[in-house]
Amino acid sequence: MIRYCILCGSVVSFSVPAGDNLPRHVCPNCGHIHYENPRLVVGCIAEHDGAILLCRRAIEPRLGFWTLPAGFMENGETTADAARRETMEEAGARVIIDAPFAMISLAHINQVHLFYRGRLASPEYSVGEESLEVAMFKPEEVPWEQLSFRSVALCLERYLNDRQQGIYNFHESQLAPP
Repeated sequence: MIRYCILCGSVVSFSVPAGDNLPRHVCPNCGHIHYENPRLVVGCIAEHDGAILLCRRAIEPRLGFWTLPAGFMENGETTADAARRETMEEAGARVIIDAPFAMISLAHINQVHLFYRGRLASPEYSVGEESLEVAMFKPEEVPWEQLSFRSVALCLERYLNDRQQGIYNFHESQLAPP
């Protein structure tokens, strides 16, 4: 919840600005409108020799559960740059991005998850600050019951299905509240 204007420090009101149709945090003093937009989480399905790179989370939410390397995109970077950065930060791995693979809208938490297909540039990887452990998993070894987020499970299911069929598609989905 925004309480104060980022420009002048005045207390903001929650109202529909002129020419808009949704309530926003508006500064009655300087007129600045504070827009809040969904956050973009970007990650990568990084593969090497038929195995997929997963990280065991060292942070909440879902501490101790497995995930694809992913995180919030930073200002000033492309989505592909964010996927490469997150893979390096969480798994110490350099990744070659192949193509966007899945986009999952989570409107109930104001997020969009975008995953790329990629390949490890070399077989080296290591534990990053946000990971307890990093490992490569063959499809039959994926710890499905220990995956951190529904978006990660959905993405991996679609990826493995596409891989088995030999054709990679782009997948768009929405996840409702659990």
